[in-house]
Amino acid sequence: MIKTAIILAGGLGTRLRSAVADLPKCMAPVDDIPFIAFVIAYLKKEGIENFIFALGYKSESIIDYVDSTYKDLNKKYVIETKQLGTGGAIKEACKSVEEKNVVVVNGDTLFAADISNLSKFHEGHTADCTIALKQMHNFDRYGAVELKEDNLINAFNEKQFCTIGLINGGVYTLMVSDLLSGNYPEVFSFEKEYLEKNTGTKKLYGVVNDGYFIDIGIPEDYLRFQEDYKKVLTKNKYSVAGNKADEFIKGLIA
Repeated sequence: MIKTAIILAGGLGTRLRSAVADLPKCMAPVDDIPFIAFVIAYLKKEGIENFIFALGYKSESIIDYVDSTYKDLNKKYVIETKQLGTGGAIKEACKSVEEKNVVVVNGDTLFAADISNLSKFHEGHTADCTIALKQMHNFDRYGAVELKEDNLINAFNEKQFCTIGLINGGVYTLMVSDLLSGNYPEVFSFEKEYLEKNTGTKKLYGVVNDGYFIDIGIPEDYLRFQEDYKKVLTKNKYSVAGNKADEFIKGLIA
């Protein structure tokens, strides 16, 4: 079981500015709780013990929040001095990983994938990267992912309308040495220049998960998450005195 996770939280969040001004996307508030709290709660419930925060835009607001709220969390911060792209950010953060493999998630996305199962599959197949995939209906915001019968990735398709398909849910288990030893530039896209470029040559797998999925990168989905949050806490009748991020995750995964 992989015990270390990288949380990518360095994006500028330009598409969300109309709803949340002057904040990193992962700090967008829901009931006065920054979204990243739900990501941390999910990872902790999945057994993650070590956290590496890959930061950039307004990193001080994230550091102040995490330091004050999670005093006992085993954490490190890796801060970009310039935009490195998703690949550059992951590669830089991997230099601080002490395990053979690492979990990678996005700070503005919550996908309640089964990390234990993902880790077992990844390690059992000595994979370079294993992606948690989510089945979606009637979508055009994401590109569809094609799988072979053995769960190897066959193709990453461009964004277009699909009535049904699998999307990259943004939760990865990654062999650290594979990324660090690769001849990648300082600034690069993990999706384009690692995943797509290496499809068919590296051991890239996909595992389908049916857990809750939300990406708050656009105002409509940010508002939808706020509604989902209210529904889950109301349904489960949790006490407002408790940690509401933890309670929400328990309600999702229970």
